[in-house]
Amino acid sequence: MNEERALYAVVEKEYPEVDYGKGMYIYDKLGKRYMDCAAGIGVVNIGHGIKEVIDRMTNQAEKISFVYGGTFTSDVRRRLAEKIISIAPEGMDKVFFCSGGSEAMESLMKIARQYHLEAGRPKKNKIISRWQSYHGNTIGTLALGGRPSWREKYEDFFPKNISHIPPCNCYRCPYGLAEESCDCQCALELEQKIKYEGPDTVAAFVIEPVTGTTAAAVIPPRKYMQKVREICDKYEVLFCVDEVITGFGRTGRNFAVDHYQTEPDLIGFAKGLGSGYVPIGGVIVHKKIVDAIAAGSGALTHSFTFSGNPLACAGAEAVLDYLLENGLIERSREMGEVFWKKLQPLKKYPVVGDIRGIGLLLGVEFVKDLKTKEPLDFNFSAEISQYCFQHGIMITGGVTGSADGISGDALQIAPPFIISEEEISQVTAMLAEAIEEIMRRHQL
Repeated sequence: MNEERALYAVVEKEYPEVDYGKGMYIYDKLGKRYMDCAAGIGVVNIGHGIKEVIDRMTNQAEKISFVYGGTFTSDVRRRLAEKIISIAPEGMDKVFFCSGGSEAMESLMKIARQYHLEAGRPKKNKIISRWQSYHGNTIGTLALGGRPSWREKYEDFFPKNISHIPPCNCYRCPYGLAEESCDCQCALELEQKIKYEGPDTVAAFVIEPVTGTTAAAVIPPRKYMQKVREICDKYEVLFCVDEVITGFGRTGRNFAVDHYQTEPDLIGFAKGLGSGYVPIGGVIVHKKIVDAIAAGSGALTHSFTFSGNPLACAGAEAVLDYLLENGLIERSREMGEVFWKKLQPLKKYPVVGDIRGIGLLLGVEFVKDLKTKEPLDFNFSAEISQYCFQHGIMITGGVTGSADGISGDALQIAPPFIISEEEISQVTAMLAEAIEEIMRRHQL
């Protein structure tokens, strides 16, 4: 056999070779079937191998696959933008396209900065984010994110005008408060940080409405999101949401921010719009930002070679049409409720500390002690996901740092929206079996 020339994340690991996918399942070259309960980390919302999507991509490829967006536009680019705006929160006006989540969040930061320049606030050049967040894998977006283990090798390259506040995690409230009676001290951390940095220097606050893979589906209460929106308005700070994993139905609404009845200024998106059929991402931009740029320089000082690529837009439009025409966003909500209920019996195990989530973005956090919530001292969830993988079910384990960014262990469940109740039962039964096996191995 020839020496492997592709460079993988785990350099010497032997990966099974994929053959094809259909619906909820992926098949390898040896004929083994895997239920995709990870959706490629929250990507494949509509399932694999949907012929309607493939046919429309083929039709577009037969016309033209690429044109530089600085020279031409295309009807499919215009249609896709219009359809996205039609389901976006009120006030959103235009869509900038790129090729993925990291590009989307990098673009969001640049648009935020240009907005303040155009609006006559040139000193606003700082961005505040949260620890335990994840916003991408470029240097800029790693700096924006708050996952220490991913940041540490590259911190020498980070810009110095990005800072962080603690996340909102009611299961691990650092103030020891109860959600029902607290005044959202974690939201007030934002106001304190803005004051420390200087209100006239802060351009934007960036947040995942529901925290993704760094903390496995942590959901803030509605009052938290509304309070940070109020703080942003008070200090002329753009309220920016990262919907790369949550957008286009993952949480059972068009966008996760819709659960909070809160109007954002910028929305970064990617994963679910392409559903893995095409690489696509982008930023949905509020009208006040569009108007400021149009009335100022008149030009967005930012672009990518593949921005608005016709083939990517055609695939994404087909995915979005399929999602809406088949009621899959509502299905995500319904199946998410079923899944959450079927996960509850796992609480009988002394290592299961928290079960959380919304729609089909769910998390299970493992602990050493239920009362103190002390994390386990080994990667329990990675062993769970490996056991499930060996038995034909793909789940995202190894979510380390879920407790405080450094310690903590959780797994994330994020299947395609087409999952059935019977398949959910299979997954929860496999999880129970895996937990029992890993507990036995470690004598827990």
